[in-house]
Amino acid sequence: MAEITAALVKALREKTGAGMMDAKKALVENNGDEAAATDWLRAKGLSKAAKKSGRTAADGLVSVQVSGDGKTGAIVELNAETDFVARNEKFQAALAGITKAALETDGSVEGLSSAPAPDGEGSVDDLIKRLIATVGENMTLRRSAKLTA
Repeated sequence: MAEITAALVKALREKTGAGMMDAKKALVENNGDEAAATDWLRAKGLSKAAKKSGRTAADGLVSVQVSGDGKTGAIVELNAETDFVARNEKFQAALAGITKAALETDGSVEGLSSAPAPDGEGSVDDLIKRLIATVGENMTLRRSAKLTA
């Protein structure tokens, strides 16, 4: 069995955003293999997101983004269970990235959900699931619109 050091746990936490105990457990389960532990955490996060999907997400934020040429704009509403999450920097950064991604879609929620995530890892829907696993609350992409001049 590989030795799980505090530095290894810290590196995994910074990479994935997982909690300390989750990161340590993932490393123990995968004999210190950081890549396997990351995959393990991702799978665990998806199951956590599925468990939370029945909860009502009625608080959140609306974000607006205008293209560089000023001819296209996008507006996106991302909701969470509480207003405290909306104040979270990760939530706000994710929403800003999702709104920027909305400029490249047809403007529908379905089109945006399947669009590439701004962090380059999967789709916007995958990004929201990872955020749910990190923050611990259900989140929904409620509305999206794209306007062109």
